[in-house]
Amino acid sequence: MQDLELAAQLTTLRPDLHRYCARLVGSAIDGEDVVQEVLAKALAGRATDSAAPLRPWLYRVAHNAAIDYLRRYERRHADGEVDLDGIVVSELDAALDPSVVRASLARFLALPARQRSAVILKDVLGAHLDEIATALALTVPAVKAALVRGRAALAAAPDGAVTIDAAERARLERYATLFNARDWDGLRALLIDDCQLDLVAKATRRGPGVREYFARYSAEAEVRASVVEVDGRAVLQIAEPGTPTYYIALGWAGEQVATIRDWRYARYVAERQ
Repeated sequence: MQDLELAAQLTTLRPDLHRYCARLVGSAIDGEDVVQEVLAKALAGRATDSAAPLRPWLYRVAHNAAIDYLRRYERRHADGEVDLDGIVVSELDAALDPSVVRASLARFLALPARQRSAVILKDVLGAHLDEIATALALTVPAVKAALVRGRAALAAAPDGAVTIDAAERARLERYATLFNARDWDGLRALLIDDCQLDLVAKATRRGPGVREYFARYSAEAEVRASVVEVDGRAVLQIAEPGTPTYYIALGWAGEQVATIRDWRYARYVAERQ
């Protein structure tokens, strides 16, 4: 029963976890990878640390998982340390800063990790200072100092322009053209025999069964695909009247599709907030 209750709580918290992780790693798509890792760790390890309040405990797990993720992929700004000495702050310094919510995900990577976490938790997720202190193993004055420095660094960070690879865009445009023409046989012909499908937050498939993936879309005549840039990569944006848009990311083996990641059941990934 406790496992079912925990699973239900994690489902409710998943969008906020994604907003946190996406900004920690600078990508909505990579952020979902970290969320999946956090949820797996939560389900496996919560029983041994059940006395701690769930939300700040999850944020601590997410912070550590994001830093590990950045280190694995040799990203910059992966260290968890930050000098917070010598800053005098007032209660006003800890007020919400709405401009943080509007900042691009990539700009957060200009901040050292703990400053990044403090700013996201306070200004994006509205966490209390004591919750942030618990999540980051800091004192409340240190959290306030991290907010002062982090906000200043975020305001000064430039948005980097990214050029999408022309060949990648062309492959995605071909897929989108077939999708919008409802040419499901044409799309199935693009799949390698061992194609892997990840319906994020729902199910995974591999091999011949992936060809059944298009059956759901074949019944939805108004769904359309277009190529967009998300955090420096080209993906498909899926739109249907009256519902939120979402993404599909494709991996390639030459000119054929080797992997499909579809966020139909995790549309919060496309929310820029």
